Amino acid sequence: MSPQEPLVDASRARRLPITVSITRRVDSTRLAEVTHWVQAGVNLANTFDGFLGSGWVRAHADSDDWHMLYRFADADTLETWEASDERADWLYEGRELVEVSRVERRTGIEGWFDAPQPGVPAAPPRWKQAVTIWLGFFPLSLLFTSLTGAFVPGWHSLWPLASVLITTLCLTPTMTYLLLPFVTRLLQPWLRR
Repeated sequence: MSPQEPLVDASRARRLPITVSITRRVDSTRLAEVTHWVQAGVNLANTFDGFLGSGWVRAHADSDDWHMLYRFADADTLETWEASDERADWLYEGRELVEVSRVERRTGIEGWFDAPQPGVPAAPPRWKQAVTIWLGFFPLSLLFTSLTGAFVPGWHSLWPLASVLITTLCLTPTMTYLLLPFVTRLLQPWLRR
């Protein structure tokens, strides 16, 4: 789950679609077997309730890193898939073909940038996304600027690169993990209209 989940109603969070992104390093000498194994996994996942789709791409023809995505309707259906004996058997079959290098689960605002899918609510229009981000960022930036100017001696005489670096290092996590999920939740009826 994304770091935003704790700020969302737990029962609602469990009902959000979840996209899993996996980067796997493949054995480039066995591409035909890898392709067959990946397709077998897609076919298998397709037999599970809540499976919404998948895809896989390589950065270029000679890349050993394959990026694979799959999406389930909610946390329960994803957990059923991930805990299944069928999936465990499939992963075991691929143990000599691929090595997982990264796994990421996405729900919440990052889903705004996914392509529309049937049965999944469309992302808000870009202008609404921009307004939502601005409504969080403007007051936070104003507060930070006021506080640092008032309580940090010499803040205004800092080299601009240093002050911008410090500001963005402080405000980006605050926006990502606290303020933006809060503002998004408050504006949810307007965003979905």
